[in-house]
Amino acid sequence: MRYTQTSFPPYAFVPGEHPHPTRDPRGHSYSEEGEASVESVEPADWRGSADYLYGVDLYNAGYLWEAHEAWEGLWHVSKHDAVQAQFIQGLIQCAAGCLKIRMGQKRGMNKLFEQGVGRLHGVMREVGDQYMGVSITGFTGELLEFAATDPGTIEGRPQLELED
Repeated sequence: MRYTQTSFPPYAFVPGEHPHPTRDPRGHSYSEEGEASVESVEPADWRGSADYLYGVDLYNAGYLWEAHEAWEGLWHVSKHDAVQAQFIQGLIQCAAGCLKIRMGQKRGMNKLFEQGVGRLHGVMREVGDQYMGVSITGFTGELLEFAATDPGTIEGRPQLELED
Protein backbone atom coordinates (compact mmCIF):
# COMPACT_ATOMS: atom_id res chain seq x y z
CA MET A 1 0.00 0.00 0.00
CA ARG A 2 1.30 3.48 -0.89
CA TYR A 3 0.74 6.39 1.47
CA THR A 4 1.90 9.19 -0.88
CA GLN A 5 1.91 9.89 -4.59
CA THR A 6 5.54 11.05 -4.57
CA SER A 7 7.63 9.40 -7.28
CA PHE A 8 10.41 7.02 -6.40
CA PRO A 9 14.00 7.64 -7.51
CA PRO A 10 15.20 5.74 -10.60
CA TYR A 11 17.24 3.33 -8.45
CA ALA A 12 17.58 2.25 -4.84
CA PHE A 13 21.06 3.32 -3.75
CA VAL A 14 23.41 0.65 -2.46
CA PRO A 15 26.88 1.91 -1.49
CA GLY A 16 29.53 0.47 -3.78
CA GLU A 17 27.01 -0.51 -6.44
CA HIS A 18 25.48 2.78 -7.58
CA PRO A 19 26.51 6.41 -7.90
CA HIS A 20 25.99 8.26 -4.62
CA PRO A 21 22.62 10.02 -4.94
CA THR A 22 23.73 13.47 -3.80
CA ARG A 23 27.53 13.55 -4.16
CA ASP A 24 28.02 12.01 -7.60
CA PRO A 25 26.90 13.96 -10.69
CA ARG A 26 25.28 10.70 -11.91
CA GLY A 27 23.34 10.34 -8.64
CA HIS A 28 19.55 10.37 -8.74
CA SER A 29 19.32 13.41 -6.44
CA TYR A 30 22.51 15.24 -7.39
CA SER A 31 20.92 18.30 -8.91
CA GLU A 32 18.52 18.94 -6.04
CA GLU A 33 19.25 22.28 -4.44
CA GLY A 34 20.20 21.96 -0.78
CA GLU A 35 18.09 20.05 1.68
CA ALA A 36 14.35 20.53 1.64
CA SER A 37 12.95 21.89 4.85
CA VAL A 38 11.18 19.33 6.96
CA GLU A 39 8.30 20.26 9.21
CA SER A 40 7.88 18.64 12.58
CA VAL A 41 4.68 16.72 13.15
CA GLU A 42 2.75 15.92 16.28
CA PRO A 43 2.75 12.12 16.68
CA ALA A 44 -1.08 12.01 16.64
CA ASP A 45 -1.04 13.90 13.31
CA TRP A 46 1.29 11.48 11.51
CA ARG A 47 -1.14 11.09 8.58
CA GLY A 48 -0.43 14.73 7.68
CA SER A 49 3.35 14.31 7.46
CA ALA A 50 4.44 13.90 3.84
CA ASP A 51 8.04 13.29 4.97
CA TYR A 52 7.09 10.49 7.35
CA LEU A 53 4.72 8.82 4.90
CA TYR A 54 7.16 9.08 1.99
CA GLY A 55 9.80 7.43 4.18
CA VAL A 56 7.36 4.58 4.82
CA ASP A 57 6.68 4.27 1.07
CA LEU A 58 10.41 4.25 0.31
CA TYR A 59 11.12 1.61 2.96
CA ASN A 60 8.28 -0.62 1.80
CA ALA A 61 9.43 -0.38 -1.83
CA GLY A 62 13.04 -1.27 -0.96
CA TYR A 63 14.55 2.22 -1.20
CA LEU A 64 16.29 1.76 2.13
CA TRP A 65 18.97 4.45 1.94
CA GLU A 66 16.38 6.87 0.62
CA ALA A 67 13.95 6.01 3.45
CA HIS A 68 16.72 6.71 5.93
CA GLU A 69 17.31 10.10 4.29
CA ALA A 70 13.59 10.95 4.25
CA TRP A 71 13.26 10.16 7.95
CA GLU A 72 16.52 11.79 9.02
CA GLY A 73 15.20 15.30 8.48
CA LEU A 74 12.14 14.42 10.53
CA TRP A 75 14.37 12.97 13.24
CA HIS A 76 16.32 16.24 13.46
CA VAL A 77 13.20 18.39 13.86
CA SER A 78 11.65 15.97 16.38
CA LYS A 79 14.45 16.14 18.92
CA HIS A 80 12.26 18.31 21.18
CA ASP A 81 10.09 15.19 21.62
CA ALA A 82 12.36 12.45 22.96
CA VAL A 83 9.86 9.65 22.29
CA GLN A 84 9.25 10.67 18.69
CA ALA A 85 12.97 11.16 18.06
CA GLN A 86 13.64 7.68 19.45
CA PHE A 87 10.89 6.20 17.25
CA ILE A 88 12.19 7.84 14.07
CA GLN A 89 15.77 6.84 14.89
CA GLY A 90 14.60 3.27 15.47
CA LEU A 91 12.96 3.17 12.04
CA ILE A 92 16.13 4.63 10.48
CA GLN A 93 18.26 1.94 12.10
CA CYS A 94 15.91 -0.84 10.98
CA ALA A 95 16.01 0.46 7.39
CA ALA A 96 19.81 0.75 7.58
CA GLY A 97 19.96 -2.83 8.88
CA CYS A 98 18.05 -3.98 5.80
CA LEU A 99 20.48 -2.02 3.61
CA LYS A 100 23.34 -3.92 5.26
CA ILE A 101 21.76 -7.13 3.95
CA ARG A 102 22.08 -5.78 0.41
CA MET A 103 25.69 -4.89 1.15
CA GLY A 104 26.45 -8.41 2.42
CA GLN A 105 27.22 -7.15 5.93
CA LYS A 106 25.32 -9.47 8.27
CA ARG A 107 27.16 -8.22 11.34
CA GLY A 108 26.09 -4.66 10.53
CA MET A 109 22.54 -5.88 9.94
CA ASN A 110 22.41 -7.55 13.34
CA LYS A 111 23.85 -4.54 15.16
CA LEU A 112 21.48 -2.07 13.49
CA PHE A 113 18.45 -4.31 14.03
CA GLU A 114 19.37 -4.69 17.70
CA GLN A 115 19.71 -0.92 18.12
CA GLY A 116 16.57 -0.10 16.11
CA VAL A 117 14.39 -2.69 17.83
CA GLY A 118 15.73 -1.54 21.20
CA ARG A 119 14.73 2.04 20.44
CA LEU A 120 11.28 1.00 19.23
CA HIS A 121 10.75 -1.12 22.34
CA GLY A 122 11.75 1.91 24.43
CA VAL A 123 9.00 3.89 22.69
CA MET A 124 6.54 1.10 23.38
CA ARG A 125 7.40 1.17 27.08
CA GLU A 126 6.72 4.92 27.13
CA VAL A 127 3.51 5.17 25.07
CA GLY A 128 2.21 1.70 24.25
CA ASP A 129 2.26 -0.48 21.18
CA GLN A 130 0.66 1.84 18.60
CA TYR A 131 2.75 4.86 17.65
CA MET A 132 2.51 6.97 14.52
CA GLY A 133 0.45 4.25 12.87
CA VAL A 134 2.89 1.42 13.60
CA SER A 135 2.23 -1.62 15.74
CA ILE A 136 5.64 -1.76 17.36
CA THR A 137 5.29 -5.34 18.62
CA GLY A 138 4.07 -6.48 15.21
CA PHE A 139 6.84 -4.77 13.22
CA THR A 140 9.70 -5.60 15.58
CA GLY A 141 8.55 -9.19 16.04
CA GLU A 142 8.45 -9.71 12.28
CA LEU A 143 11.82 -8.00 11.86
CA LEU A 144 13.46 -10.24 14.45
CA GLU A 145 11.91 -13.34 12.84
CA PHE A 146 13.20 -12.15 9.47
CA ALA A 147 16.70 -11.56 10.87
CA ALA A 148 16.71 -15.06 12.40
CA THR A 149 16.40 -16.55 8.90
CA ASP A 150 19.89 -15.18 8.12
CA PRO A 151 18.54 -13.38 5.06
CA GLY A 152 20.66 -12.96 1.94
CA THR A 153 18.12 -10.63 0.38
CA ILE A 154 15.66 -8.02 1.63
CA GLU A 155 12.75 -9.93 0.14
CA GLY A 156 10.49 -11.02 2.97
CA ARG A 157 11.42 -8.14 5.30
CA PRO A 158 8.41 -6.86 7.22
CA GLN A 159 6.50 -3.99 5.70
CA LEU A 160 5.32 -0.94 7.58
CA GLU A 161 1.52 -1.11 7.46
CA LEU A 162 0.11 1.99 9.09
CA GLU A 163 -3.15 1.96 10.97
CA ASP A 164 -4.93 4.12 13.53
